[in-house]
Amino acid sequence: MKTDYQELLNVAHELAWQAGKITLRYFQTDITTDRKADASPVTIADRETESYLRAAITARYPDHALLGEEEGASGNSGAPWRWILDPIDGTKAFIHGMPIYGVMIGVEYEGEPVVGVVHMPALGEMVAAAREQGCWWNGRRCRVSQVASLDQGLLVATSATRYGAYGKQAAFERLVNAAGMFRTWGDCYGYLLVATGRAEVMIDPVMKIWDAAALLPILQEAGGTFTDWKGTPTISGGEGLGTNGLVADEVLSLLARK
Repeated sequence: MKTDYQELLNVAHELAWQAGKITLRYFQTDITTDRKADASPVTIADRETESYLRAAITARYPDHALLGEEEGASGNSGAPWRWILDPIDGTKAFIHGMPIYGVMIGVEYEGEPVVGVVHMPALGEMVAAAREQGCWWNGRRCRVSQVASLDQGLLVATSATRYGAYGKQAAFERLVNAAGMFRTWGDCYGYLLVATGRAEVMIDPVMKIWDAAALLPILQEAGGTFTDWKGTPTISGGEGLGTNGLVADEVLSLLARK
């Protein structure tokens, strides 16, 4: 199985690289934005990138299942392997010409996330991991930081507001007040900062499965954690928390406090 993980990691890495090129054709252009049913934005770049990924994966692995943000589920629903795609994570940043958006590819085996790749095309960064293969940042091994106290650490998040809509405002404020520094370098980029040792905590009050699928193997293989706000390692918890592991208990205690 280890060989399978490595093969899939190599394929996902190449696909993310090629998909990133598609996004760059539209980046910082006068691109039209549409609204989906949930009022979130979508562009031709999102749709074209996912269509490319789906076609490339299906051509190589016709028996695998797929799930993508823009086109939903397809393929063999009973397959042990499932690819989970977010063609542009951080579409709002992309629309505004900000470089902190990413192409995300995750792979599950029998319901367990085992491969994750996040490519930041406009930043020239690629972070990739597979179970028991380690985590790699632009071709070199990467690890989380060794900061052991939150008051010495950097907390990042997609937003500094709107936690109240999810009943999480007080918990978030406790975390911000305890952290040594807080910045809004968000979406998938925040989790990559944790995986590569440049931040200690990244948090989101709400996440979809395609936002999270690539992140769990990346954070775990880098020596950190990816969980929900209760500390459960999952990509289906509807929220996200990435840490360097050393501050995880402190963070979870702050989030749980009433």
